[in-house]
Amino acid sequence: MRALAILVALIVSLAGLLWSTFLPAPLPAPPPLAERVLPPASPPAAMAVFALPTGIVHRTAAFGYRGGSFSDKRDFAMTAVLVKHPRGDLLVDTGFGRDIDTQVRVMPFFFRLSTTYERFQSAAERLAAVGYDRTRLKAVLLTHAHWDHTSGLPELAGTPVWVTPEEHRFVENGGWITALARGTGARFEEYGFEGGPYLGYPRSHDIYGDGAIVVVPAPGHTPGSVIVFLTLPTGKRYALVGDLVWQREGISQREERPWVQRTLADSDPEGVRGQLLHVAAIAARFPEISIVPAHDARAFAEMPQLE
Repeated sequence: MRALAILVALIVSLAGLLWSTFLPAPLPAPPPLAERVLPPASPPAAMAVFALPTGIVHRTAAFGYRGGSFSDKRDFAMTAVLVKHPRGDLLVDTGFGRDIDTQVRVMPFFFRLSTTYERFQSAAERLAAVGYDRTRLKAVLLTHAHWDHTSGLPELAGTPVWVTPEEHRFVENGGWITALARGTGARFEEYGFEGGPYLGYPRSHDIYGDGAIVVVPAPGHTPGSVIVFLTLPTGKRYALVGDLVWQREGISQREERPWVQRTLADSDPEGVRGQLLHVAAIAARFPEISIVPAHDARAFAEMPQLE
């Protein structure tokens, strides 16, 4: 009986410890951003940005960030972003492909057990539905190479896939989480960060040299994760932060993912923490920048939809 009591007490203690990792625990406020003005940009008049919703995963706010409620049901967005630019269009991530059902069947049992989703049209299907000329698509630019950001690559065969060298290595060695990217036969092309500082990041990659599409390194969630900053001709700005956070509250409330999620999902949780705080500083200094986590449906609802 004594052994049973000890076992029960241990289980209760561990359950309480696990529960505590879901409670609010805001990270300390970061130092103010040193920059006082937004980086210059001269986006061409024809530049435009469109969201392409490809599906949703059923989760709760508690899954996405510490302090979120288990009763607050959230549809985590699986969305690609089409960036139209006169010098060549880009697709940022792919969301779900049309073969997502087949792809999910070979994923680990624990993942299938805990994941329910709905598929919409894939990015390629949505582009075809509006008569989009695929020859305009210069590349797929990945924020990172996890399965839900690369599922649609097989339908975009022939289009280069831009990744950092670190993320390219992660594709090759990332286990099941990058198996989709690894098995697509995609033509990966590496790019570097030859540009100077940008919003406090020491290096940057200005794709067309006009400040309209600027990529910065943001490792942590994966070794080669990036953030994509977009500036439109109207002056509207977006920061596509990938999976740095899954919901906007991660930035606005400085709440990282619960312990289980960040342990399973993040290559470097401490690195994610530092990146999160830096984006929080950017958001505080420049609230006009729309922060767009890759799985926050509310953020994409505010973006023009491809019709």
